[in-house]
Amino acid sequence: MSYISKELKQGINLHCIDTKKFKTNLFTFFITIPLSKNTVTKNALIPAILRQGTANLKTQEEINIKLEELYGATFDCGIDKIGDNLVLKFYMETLNDEYVPTKENLLEQATNLLFDLILNPYIENEGFKEEYLVTEKENMKTLINSKIDNKDRYAFNRCIEEMYKDKPYGLYKYGTIEDLEKIGAKDLYEQYINVINNYKMDIFISGNIEPNSVFELISKNENINKLQDREGKYILNNEQTEIKEETEITTLEEKMDVTQGKLILGLDIFNNELGAKYITKIYNVILGESATSKLFQNVREKASLAYTTRSNYVYQKNNIFIRCGIEIPNYEKAVEIIKEQLEDMKNGNFTDEDLVNAKKYMISGLETLQDEQDSEITYYLGQELSGTLVTFQEYMDKINAVTKEQVEDIAKQIKINTIYFLRN
Repeated sequence: MSYISKELKQGINLHCIDTKKFKTNLFTFFITIPLSKNTVTKNALIPAILRQGTANLKTQEEINIKLEELYGATFDCGIDKIGDNLVLKFYMETLNDEYVPTKENLLEQATNLLFDLILNPYIENEGFKEEYLVTEKENMKTLINSKIDNKDRYAFNRCIEEMYKDKPYGLYKYGTIEDLEKIGAKDLYEQYINVINNYKMDIFISGNIEPNSVFELISKNENINKLQDREGKYILNNEQTEIKEETEITTLEEKMDVTQGKLILGLDIFNNELGAKYITKIYNVILGESATSKLFQNVREKASLAYTTRSNYVYQKNNIFIRCGIEIPNYEKAVEIIKEQLEDMKNGNFTDEDLVNAKKYMISGLETLQDEQDSEITYYLGQELSGTLVTFQEYMDKINAVTKEQVEDIAKQIKINTIYFLRN
């Protein structure tokens, strides 16, 4: 496998993952935009409206027919919140040319179609087609309203909103119903033009490819050639972990019709160094990410206080979130035992075996990432948005180099910021 990046234009980069592991080629197109309350809802709506039609293929039916002609190629799109950025995502998957019975250049046809879908939309009266806008606004309204249906996810988002009140990371990636209702066909198109002309673009192609040929192919694409150079401003992952100020713990309790309490603890990490992130990942696995973790063993298994318990590390924001599903009367006891585990980590009350198991867990996860094209691309996008390039092997080496003393030191730099509890 080889990974090569080239600049197509200022702010627009092509990334080729040349690999023989897969029978398919996966094309992805990412647009990275700093999160803003004023634009998040409009930006979230853009991928949905683009999939409805292009200037050449005006309906989804025509698009689907074209995909079938490309030996059952698939297209999908969506959005992600990555740190303080909203990332618009577009995917197309096709067979590799060597598996096609006739000598058709699927790679070229697929890239042409993908770029047509993103960069050559169907426009009526200087705006997006009204009928399509109404449909996609209704779909997004359903998405926004449904965030309350998954109580685990809802509680997690509420904790983040509380920790990052009035800050970009506190925004919901789909925005708000209030802002959605104000969006018209023309002003959405104006925002689309703003996005296409000004923000960072990353095109990834994974498969059995020849990077120089791919670069030449994409460089001559008509839609790509129309794009202008741009500064491509975005929030670099390494710069969004601002120096945190220690504050009093915020405790928030909300009531809803739930049968199980949802307990979320948001933790701040007071170490901004890039190298510390690898140590923190190991810390998090020992604390709560795996089935052998301290939280799983002590909160769930020994004390029987939680149906579910785990922690996850959001490295872009230097936070760890502990998430538990508990019986509502067990709230105080659960918080007490969780705090005990945090103190244990500070005092080095974990074994060499815990450290070894955490490293094995991390490395196994990294190996699994390389078995899926989309996961591998997501990994390299994360590297791109961090302004670094760490190969999988280098990443594993950094994980293996972490010592018990380093984990103890990180543990001493972690404090509870917010305790959120959803109950009846």
